[in-house]
Formats: sequence, structure tokens, C-alpha cells
Amino acid sequence: MRRTLTVAALVAALLLPGGPTPVAEAGSGRPAATGRWSAEEAERFWTADRMASAAPVNPAGPDAAAAAAEPGTGKDFDGIPSVGRMFVMKDGGAYFCTASVVSSPGRNLVLSAAHCLLGTDARQVAFVPRYTAGNPQPYGMFPVLRDARGRSKVWIDPRYRSRGADLAATLDVAFAQVGPDADGFAVEDVVGGSRLVTGGPFAHPAVTLIGYPASAARPRLCVNRTTRFTSSDPGIPGSFLRIDCTGYPGGTSGGPFLARFDKRTETGDVVGVIGGWKTGGDTADTSYSPYFGAEVRTLYRQAVAGAASG
Repeated sequence: MRRTLTVAALVAALLLPGGPTPVAEAGSGRPAATGRWSAEEAERFWTADRMASAAPVNPAGPDAAAAAAEPGTGKDFDGIPSVGRMFVMKDGGAYFCTASVVSSPGRNLVLSAAHCLLGTDARQVAFVPRYTAGNPQPYGMFPVLRDARGRSKVWIDPRYRSRGADLAATLDVAFAQVGPDADGFAVEDVVGGSRLVTGGPFAHPAVTLIGYPASAARPRLCVNRTTRFTSSDPGIPGSFLRIDCTGYPGGTSGGPFLARFDKRTETGDVVGVIGGWKTGGDTADTSYSPYFGAEVRTLYRQAVAGAASG
């Protein structure tokens, strides 16, 4: 099964702040506090060799099949600034998923799949925009901040923790607050960010899918339409976005579904992330996303409020 964690790894104690939930709109805000895990510490820890040796959080999936005819053919490319690898130490090793910057008032939120960041032993978490093996830190490194108790500032729906990756597959979404880089700049000010869109359709005529395959030195890009997929498996209930794009095995979890992608700004409307049904799918050539509805909007507002509280 592609992109799947064990049940034991889905036991978490992550921060889920309460309090007011402001309207989620892009804008400027005050710089985030560095907490107990700074950009300098992250850069010292996540050396080029350690990043290169990191494995996908989820088990590696099947090898990419032969490229199909356009549309739906995945191609390796040099990446875009707002999408990168999210590195994390857990289960005794170095791992990664894909993540992207989402516009927020504090300009300091990244988006990934919940199964990528769930786990009580997740630590030394850092986001590296536009990572490639040949140029591992083109825009520096942004540490996922920690709260006063030393827990990573990650927001995941609590039902995902209690029900598990299958029964709560429609909630496989996570937001994380990252601190400034070594020069003190917020991540969105450095690389930009895509706008979170919730409540839209399942079917989009064109979605740009970006992910970091475990075996590739560069990220992968594909454009295709999405359709609605409703699971017939009672153990994985719900409806999901589905996209046929070749060559998205382990490591691509958390990669954004970008509608209305603007080639000039290299941003778009993020309407999904690779995850959800079977934590993203059971083949490398078809990927899934949780539907971005009211629950994701609420989770985003919790992350905005929590990031603003320091």
C-alpha cells in the first residue's frame, strides 16, 4: 500500500489551539517567534548528506510506470519556490514528505498531509523550499516551531488521531507554523504562497500536481483534470479528489493540487494535497486528496490563530 503509516505511528500529541478563529485571508503580519528550534539549528542538523539520505515518511510505493500520453504525464523539473521537502526525524530515522506554503496573515504556514507529520516522536522538523539534490537549500531552511512544551506547532484534526488514517482519511491534512530563515525573513516573504480554497468542486479541468518522489533528485510536475472518487471500502469511507498522473510514489505525500496555476507567480489555488484514500493511493500513477471543505477551513483558521498567539 502506497503512502501508508503503521497504526502505531498514528498516535500523536500535537498542538491544537483553541480560541478565536479569524477569517483566513492572505496578508502581512508580525514575524514569528523562533521558539526552541531555530533556522540556524535546523541548518546545522539537516546537512546536505542527511537530507539526501532521508527516506519518505510513508513506505516507498511501486516504481513509476512508463510515461503515458499527455495530459497526465509526470515529468521531473527544477521545482517552484513555494513547494519543497518537509524533513522530520521520527521512528529512529530521517524522513521527508512534500509540503507547500499557503498564504496566511502571519506569512508563516505550510501545508502537507497529516500522516506525514503525525507522531509523538516527530522532531527536528524543517521545511526546505525547492529542494533538489544538486541545490539542497536554494532559499534556505525554515524550522517548524515548537510550543512551550517542546511540541512541534502542527495542526491536525483530532479525529484523525483518534480514528486513524483509514477511517479518518478525509481529514488527512496538516498545517505547520515555520519560523523565519537564518536571515530573519518569513517563508512567504521569501518564496510566496498559494491561496487556500475550500468549498469548491471535486472536478477541476486542470490541476498542477507537484511532489517529491523518493528515488528522484528533483520534484515531479504533472497537469491533468480531477474527478470525484467515492470509496466503496467501508474501512476507508468518504469522497476524494482523484487525479491520474504518472510517477508519484512514496515521498510525494503532501504535494499540492494547484488549480489556476499562474506560471508568472508560480502559485495557484491549493485545492488538495496528496493523501486521504490509502494515504494518497495504491499506485504511483493515480493520486488522491481529501476534499477541502468546512473542516479544512476550520483547521486553517485554528492554525492562523495559533500562529498569531506566538
